[in-house]
Amino acid sequence: MERDTKIRLNKIISHNTKYSRREADELIKNGDVTIDGKVVSDLSTKVDFKDKVHIKGRRLYKKDHFSVIVYHKQKGELVTKKDDRGRKTVFDSLPKQFAHYLPVGRLDFTSEGLILLTDSPSVATTLMQSDLERVYYLKIEGNITPAMEEGMKNGVFIDSKVGGHKDSHIESMQIKPFLAYKIIKNSPTFSKLKVAISEGQNRELRRFFAYFDSEVTDLKRVSFAGVDLGVLRPGKNRYLSKSEYQSLHDFIHQKRRDDAATFQNKNK
Repeated sequence: MERDTKIRLNKIISHNTKYSRREADELIKNGDVTIDGKVVSDLSTKVDFKDKVHIKGRRLYKKDHFSVIVYHKQKGELVTKKDDRGRKTVFDSLPKQFAHYLPVGRLDFTSEGLILLTDSPSVATTLMQSDLERVYYLKIEGNITPAMEEGMKNGVFIDSKVGGHKDSHIESMQIKPFLAYKIIKNSPTFSKLKVAISEGQNRELRRFFAYFDSEVTDLKRVSFAGVDLGVLRPGKNRYLSKSEYQSLHDFIHQKRRDDAATFQNKNK
């Protein structure tokens, strides 16, 4: 079976330009997109790079490079483009040149630390869905109990919304074993620890400790995918170093090769 390489027109536009999928749909509706010289209006149209796609007269080419920045998110910022309640977002602090970048995952309103942002939707998706290491410093109420340590070593299944946001639709969550953890302080009043996990589910760490009747009072992400926050100050950003870019390039290219091989094996 041959693999269908054609994808939705709005997706190929968003993956290879500064436009979002919603903005791509508007371009199509407004007659600003042509395929092989003909205006296209059907939002379900599929294309590949054998088709000559033009946007406002400019040819669309495959984007082979991508850019990633590190941002030190502050407490009291939302990781979103806009908030309907007028609260501050990370894009209020970032320079306007990064307004079209996409965050790789989220940190909630009261959390702080490292956020990666990229101008490539496909890179953002690949990193969010990866099992790359995420490292956090946590402060929790009360002791770190033997039951918590057992859960960190073996994982837990949470069959309720405990620890989740009140508006969350996630009713249950399977949390994998932590990659590592280190207890920094353990006391009846509050405890501190450093943890490394391999996934980024919504409020995962807050839900984990809430399952054991403890509240996370401070959460700071200091590393993701081998990229460290280092001495970057709150509210500031930087580009990746050459070695950090190379590591991400290697991972993404290997992931795409693995996915292609998996697809071929399934369709033999």
